Amino acid sequence: MSTSSPNSHPSSPTTPQKSPSSTTSSPKNPPPASISTSSSSTAATTTTNTSSPTKVQAALESLTSILPTPPSSLSTSPSPPAFVLLTSPEISSQISSLLRHPTSGSGDNHLCRWLYDTFHSSDPSLQLIVLRFVPLISGLYLTRITRRNRQPLAGFEAILLALYAHETTARNNHPITVTVPDLSHPSIYHESSSPQRNNSTDLNIAVISSSLEPHGTVRSTRRARIVGVALELFFSKIWVMSIESKLDFCEFLDQWAGTHHNKNDENEHDNNNDYEIDQDCNKGRILLPWELLGPCLRILGHCMLGGEKEELLLREKAYRACKSLYNRATHDVNPKAILAVGSLLRLVKMDKELDEVDYTEIHNTRVISI
Repeated sequence: MSTSSPNSHPSSPTTPQKSPSSTTSSPKNPPPASISTSSSSTAATTTTNTSSPTKVQAALESLTSILPTPPSSLSTSPSPPAFVLLTSPEISSQISSLLRHPTSGSGDNHLCRWLYDTFHSSDPSLQLIVLRFVPLISGLYLTRITRRNRQPLAGFEAILLALYAHETTARNNHPITVTVPDLSHPSIYHESSSPQRNNSTDLNIAVISSSLEPHGTVRSTRRARIVGVALELFFSKIWVMSIESKLDFCEFLDQWAGTHHNKNDENEHDNNNDYEIDQDCNKGRILLPWELLGPCLRILGHCMLGGEKEELLLREKAYRACKSLYNRATHDVNPKAILAVGSLLRLVKMDKELDEVDYTEIHNTRVISI
């Protein structure tokens, strides 16, 4: 597959090459369907070791010309350059600052162009670097696109479309599904009281993410789906992502929910609709259809339950975002969202109880509980 040059713009599959500032298009040839998987930060190091030195060096030289300050960690670190790009706080901080700049996201933005071309390099380690900034790009894009005096965000849209095109090719018109156990059939763990069906191999299949249709532009009716797919791709590699990217996600998710704060005890959420809306923080409130909310809840569940116990700041921000989402769902009377977000809150409560209670401890008491 041909690799786009650092100064090239994304092009439409049916039209000549155009600037993203006029029409944001999907790549002519989407990246290959495989990004190498890894199960830990050690696996991320292995991925960077198998990357192409030529592509990494070209991407590094191009990025160095964009960053305000040349990163010193690249020359001092013994790790591979691709791994340093993924994990260096110095580099990530400079890229995040450039992305958060009020004028970022335009079609002629050099950093957006670098991220777009880097993902098209088809190098697994370089693609992971782009995925690391998906929460920040998605958050800035959805927050700014809803403003009345919004500026063109063709640069952000080009990156999101590149991720969407990649996932469309990878799925090959197939949805992501899981098989749900059917309790009407007996198993080694239980006996079924229901009459057995004739077809004992009948399966209950739940669709996690529906099949994708190719899109060349970002329209308002497709926006949530395209951003949701980008977040799904981020979630598929979340265990190798830095904590800063997860903090960015929780920050924007809290804004998207509208920052609803409960007036009563934070631990009470089941039958409590008494809340107030922080008007100062409500400017980032957006619509949350399930195609966007679903991937957000998977990432949020990892931040609340799947992270290390020591990541207290991440858990606190994730819990705050989850509370805002629950109160938003209650305000919107969205039963599906109420059930999903409420279940997350109950899981967190159960997890805290497991940490606080030692069930192996024997208490001396004269009361016999039956």
